[in-house]
Amino acid sequence: MPVFRWVLAVGLVLIGCSLGVYLAVPGFPELRQVELTVLHESADGTCTVRWDDPFGQGRREGPYRCDPERDPLLKAPYYDEGSGLGWESGFVLAEGADRGDLYELDQDDGPADKLIRISDALLAVGLLVTIVGLVGGNIRAVARASGVRPQVIRRAWLLSDAAEAVAVDHQRAVEAVRAAWAPLHRELVDERLGRLPVARLRWAVRGRPGPGEWEQGGIRSVRDVLDAGAWELGRLPGVGPRAAGRAVAAARRISDRVDANAAVRVDSDRPDPRTTALLVALQVLVEGGAAARRTAVAGRALAERLEPLLADAEPCGGYREMLRAGPARRRLARESVALLRAELAEAARDRLADRFTQTSVDLLRGQHNEAAGLAARVDFDARPAEYRRVLVDVTGHGIVTAD
Repeated sequence: MPVFRWVLAVGLVLIGCSLGVYLAVPGFPELRQVELTVLHESADGTCTVRWDDPFGQGRREGPYRCDPERDPLLKAPYYDEGSGLGWESGFVLAEGADRGDLYELDQDDGPADKLIRISDALLAVGLLVTIVGLVGGNIRAVARASGVRPQVIRRAWLLSDAAEAVAVDHQRAVEAVRAAWAPLHRELVDERLGRLPVARLRWAVRGRPGPGEWEQGGIRSVRDVLDAGAWELGRLPGVGPRAAGRAVAAARRISDRVDANAAVRVDSDRPDPRTTALLVALQVLVEGGAAARRTAVAGRALAERLEPLLADAEPCGGYREMLRAGPARRRLARESVALLRAELAEAARDRLADRFTQTSVDLLRGQHNEAAGLAARVDFDARPAEYRRVLVDVTGHGIVTAD
């Protein structure tokens, strides 16, 4: 609960009420100062005075409250020994129906003083409550904001990005090998299936139809069976849907065996653009070796560990985020920061950031140009076993070199 926010709000409300009460205090009317002739004066300051009305009503007399502590020279009989009169200064109203009447400055002090005292009391209490709200709120804000570690969050993000990048770069290099290998492999498999006569499948359809009827229907090889499919085969004379399905299934089994045993042929003396592209893609992984693969695996594992921790530790990235988070969220964020520190310490000890960066640079060196192709062919001739191993790891198939 935002307790100190409510305390601060109450304090501001009290200060506002104090201002409102102060504004409600009646103000002084418009006055004009006049000289008073004191006709009679008691010891307590009660006087009878005479004054000239400045608003044209002539000379007037009336009771007044003189200042008993004024200089004795202004009192009778010292002021005028001949007449025995005294002197005083006062005010008359300058507006309204009572214009010209005497006005004593303290005659309205009772209600006004009461309102001013109320205003002062509200102001004092409001200031005290406001100070408590501000001080307590700031102390609580400091406590809530404790645990903000933007440096840790930033370092963890940089490490996570580097770890993810090396995994992506390695996967891109692997996909480049597969993309260069797939059409060569598919062409080799299609070629071998095209050389297998359809007679290899006659057992599957129990000798129906005869060899001439297969050829008349345009089905000469196992590849033709796969290309035609069960529906086309079922239209041949003497072949029903069931026999056509058995023939296609048998052709697929043969295709799987051919696919598993097919190996791309590479002849360095007679370079082919497609096999050269395969060697260039393979060279990137060969140069990186097992260390690049292990680094990529470690990067992906580290990125997967850091991702949820960074999401949970997000409030610790700044004071505003920490103040907005709830207690449970802040507690989880602090715990996640502690785990991030452990991950960063371990990564620093193993120098993972440097390894990730260097491996990414190595994996991005592959270039498809004539010089790169020549270098890849020369390197393949020097260590063909390494290229076979990498291709087997990536595709499950090897390479056959020309004799």
